[in-house]
Amino acid sequence: MRMARHRPSTDSQPSRRFALGLLGALPLATGGALASSPEIAEAATGTPRGGPRPGGAYDRFLKRLAERDEFSGTILVAYRGRPVLARAYGMADKERSIPNRADTIYNLASTAKTFTGLAVVQLVRKGRIRLHEPLGSYLDGYPDEVAKHVTVHQLLTHTSGLVNHILPGEGDNRVTNSVEEEMRLRSEGHRKAKPMFTPGTQHSYSSVGFSILGELVATVSEEKSFHKYVADNIFAPAKMTSTAYYTRPDWLTNKRIAHPYIYQTDGSRIDGVRNLDAGAVLNGGNGSNAARAFIGSGGGGAFSTASDLVRFSFALESGKLAGRAYTELFMGPKFPRKPRDDSDAATAGFAAYGPVASIARDQRLVGHGGGIAGGNTNWTIYRDSGWIGVILCNYDLDVGSIIAEERKAVLGTS
Repeated sequence: MRMARHRPSTDSQPSRRFALGLLGALPLATGGALASSPEIAEAATGTPRGGPRPGGAYDRFLKRLAERDEFSGTILVAYRGRPVLARAYGMADKERSIPNRADTIYNLASTAKTFTGLAVVQLVRKGRIRLHEPLGSYLDGYPDEVAKHVTVHQLLTHTSGLVNHILPGEGDNRVTNSVEEEMRLRSEGHRKAKPMFTPGTQHSYSSVGFSILGELVATVSEEKSFHKYVADNIFAPAKMTSTAYYTRPDWLTNKRIAHPYIYQTDGSRIDGVRNLDAGAVLNGGNGSNAARAFIGSGGGGAFSTASDLVRFSFALESGKLAGRAYTELFMGPKFPRKPRDDSDAATAGFAAYGPVASIARDQRLVGHGGGIAGGNTNWTIYRDSGWIGVILCNYDLDVGSIIAEERKAVLGTS
């Protein structure tokens, strides 16, 4: 079963959004060099001094990674909706000799938690969900320690205490083969999760918490389907015409979707979609492979392009998706997060209602990253300066180093 996807809208759009239409058509030559493009020239004249530039430090950094075969993917940095730096390196599908391009579609992994959180906030705005209510007010079958004591707010902010991974394909070799089977097994897994600490007292990242929120969206929405709700209420109004919760058959057959290449202990990389037994081995990987799941969930697994994430950013900040007040509720900082490492210590990070809200060099940032075996992603809105950064790749890698270089370019850090 494949999920229905919306058709591109033919409605006329304001001139600022016309620039966004150019993003999906940016021509990228093989090897990452931009082909001649008047849109890029126009964008360059409309940007402030500083920031990322073709041939600049960030661009050179990516080229070096790609030349060492340490980066495969697409990056886009836009200013006020106009593309400033766009590059694609490596192969989307080595077996079919399909290169990564500007419009290549990637599995977003946990970056898609942003859509889950926004869906919940939309339903809060409609009065169908209350943030302070415990989970048991909406969903049956949970143990009392979850049903009566874990609130929607705590699930959104990763303060529920629920474990991170106990779901199909996450640490085992189980393969699901339909949407119904995937959702049933997830529902069963949700009800086995128990808090590791008193809910609300600590921050601990939980994918299962967001998968539960996906079930909540399906239960209280008119669509009665998480995937359909997000498609109808987020992807369609944001004009994200290439974004969907694609199924494994889509991943195998759609030539625009990048395959994840999972690093192996012998230094080789294996196509994770064609080899479901392959799993994560880097950084203490638990052997998981996202392609074992037939379809993604509230915990992650939507697919998108760099340009669609820029469109999403504009629709979000304009208030189109949740109204002005609830957009601020969605993106505002809620609970402090510990820095990932010393390199991140200078940045103040907070859980918002789906994304991460940060402060760096007195600027507000909102975004989210994600990783699967054979893939890493990151999306950032630099709210005070008009920049948007997107990193999408189909290799295992330390995406933190790429994020750091993007921030140096945008924020002017040394």
